[in-house]
Amino acid sequence: MKVTIKATNFDLTLELKRVIEEKIATLDKFIPHINTPVEAFVEVAIETRHHKKGKIYYAEANIKVPGEIIRSEAREENIYKAINTVKDELQGLFKKYKERQAV
Repeated sequence: MKVTIKATNFDLTLELKRVIEEKIATLDKFIPHINTPVEAFVEVAIETRHHKKGKIYYAEANIKVPGEIIRSEAREENIYKAINTVKDELQGLFKKYKERQAV
Protein backbone atom coordinates (compact mmCIF):
# COMPACT_ATOMS: atom_id res chain seq x y z
CA MET A 1 0.00 0.00 0.00
CA LYS A 2 1.36 3.40 -0.96
CA VAL A 3 1.04 5.92 1.89
CA THR A 4 1.14 9.68 1.29
CA ILE A 5 1.45 11.80 4.44
CA LYS A 6 0.71 15.50 4.90
CA ALA A 7 1.45 17.43 8.11
CA THR A 8 -0.34 20.69 8.90
CA ASN A 9 0.76 23.21 11.55
CA PHE A 10 3.72 21.12 12.74
CA ASP A 11 6.83 19.33 11.48
CA LEU A 12 6.57 15.68 10.50
CA THR A 13 9.38 13.83 12.26
CA LEU A 14 10.94 10.68 10.85
CA GLU A 15 9.64 8.70 13.82
CA LEU A 16 6.07 9.91 13.31
CA LYS A 17 6.28 9.20 9.58
CA ARG A 18 7.54 5.67 10.31
CA VAL A 19 4.73 5.05 12.85
CA ILE A 20 2.05 6.24 10.41
CA GLU A 21 3.42 4.09 7.58
CA GLU A 22 3.60 1.02 9.86
CA LYS A 23 0.07 1.46 11.24
CA ILE A 24 -1.54 2.05 7.85
CA ALA A 25 0.47 -0.67 6.12
CA THR A 26 -0.88 -3.26 8.57
CA LEU A 27 -4.29 -2.73 6.98
CA ASP A 28 -3.06 -4.50 3.82
CA LYS A 29 -3.94 -7.85 5.37
CA PHE A 30 -7.63 -6.88 5.32
CA ILE A 31 -7.67 -6.28 1.56
CA PRO A 32 -5.67 -9.11 -0.05
CA HIS A 33 -8.50 -9.74 -2.52
CA ILE A 34 -7.93 -6.36 -4.21
CA ASN A 35 -5.61 -6.85 -7.16
CA THR A 36 -5.05 -3.15 -7.93
CA PRO A 37 -2.61 -0.90 -6.09
CA VAL A 38 -4.21 0.79 -3.08
CA GLU A 39 -3.30 4.34 -2.06
CA ALA A 40 -3.69 5.85 1.40
CA PHE A 41 -3.69 9.60 2.00
CA VAL A 42 -3.00 10.51 5.62
CA GLU A 43 -3.11 13.99 7.13
CA VAL A 44 -1.96 14.84 10.63
CA ALA A 45 -2.35 18.29 12.14
CA ILE A 46 -2.50 20.38 15.26
CA GLU A 47 -5.84 22.11 15.45
CA THR A 48 -5.45 25.76 16.26
CA ARG A 49 -9.04 26.72 17.10
CA HIS A 50 -10.55 24.15 19.38
CA HIS A 51 -12.77 24.51 22.42
CA LYS A 52 -10.40 22.46 24.59
CA LYS A 53 -7.29 24.00 26.09
CA GLY A 54 -3.91 22.75 24.95
CA LYS A 55 -2.91 21.05 21.75
CA ILE A 56 -5.48 18.89 20.00
CA TYR A 57 -4.08 16.60 17.34
CA TYR A 58 -6.05 15.59 14.29
CA ALA A 59 -5.46 12.53 12.13
CA GLU A 60 -7.35 11.63 8.97
CA ALA A 61 -6.93 8.83 6.46
CA ASN A 62 -8.57 8.33 3.07
CA ILE A 63 -7.94 5.04 1.32
CA LYS A 64 -9.05 4.53 -2.27
CA VAL A 65 -10.34 1.04 -2.97
CA PRO A 66 -12.31 -0.11 -6.01
CA GLY A 67 -15.79 1.35 -5.85
CA GLU A 68 -15.36 3.71 -2.89
CA ILE A 69 -13.15 5.70 -0.55
CA ILE A 70 -12.77 4.43 2.99
CA ARG A 71 -12.28 7.32 5.40
CA SER A 72 -11.60 7.85 9.08
CA GLU A 73 -10.66 10.79 11.28
CA ALA A 74 -9.86 11.34 14.96
CA ARG A 75 -9.08 14.17 17.37
CA GLU A 76 -7.02 13.41 20.46
CA GLU A 77 -4.64 15.08 22.88
CA ASN A 78 -1.85 12.77 21.68
CA ILE A 79 -0.94 12.34 18.00
CA TYR A 80 -0.11 8.65 18.41
CA LYS A 81 -3.48 8.00 20.05
CA ALA A 82 -5.20 9.78 17.15
CA ILE A 83 -3.32 7.62 14.64
CA ASN A 84 -4.27 4.44 16.53
CA THR A 85 -7.92 5.50 16.64
CA VAL A 86 -7.92 6.07 12.87
CA LYS A 87 -6.23 2.70 12.26
CA ASP A 88 -8.72 0.85 14.46
CA GLU A 89 -11.70 2.51 12.76
CA LEU A 90 -10.29 1.78 9.30
CA GLN A 91 -9.79 -1.85 10.29
CA GLY A 92 -13.51 -2.16 11.10
CA LEU A 93 -14.48 -0.37 7.89
CA PHE A 94 -12.28 -2.72 5.84
CA LYS A 95 -13.98 -5.74 7.40
CA LYS A 96 -17.37 -4.33 6.40
CA TYR A 97 -16.06 -3.53 2.90
CA LYS A 98 -14.75 -7.08 2.52
CA GLU A 99 -18.13 -8.50 3.59
CA ARG A 100 -19.95 -6.31 1.03
CA GLN A 101 -17.57 -7.42 -1.72
CA ALA A 102 -18.09 -11.10 -0.85
CA VAL A 103 -21.86 -10.90 -1.36
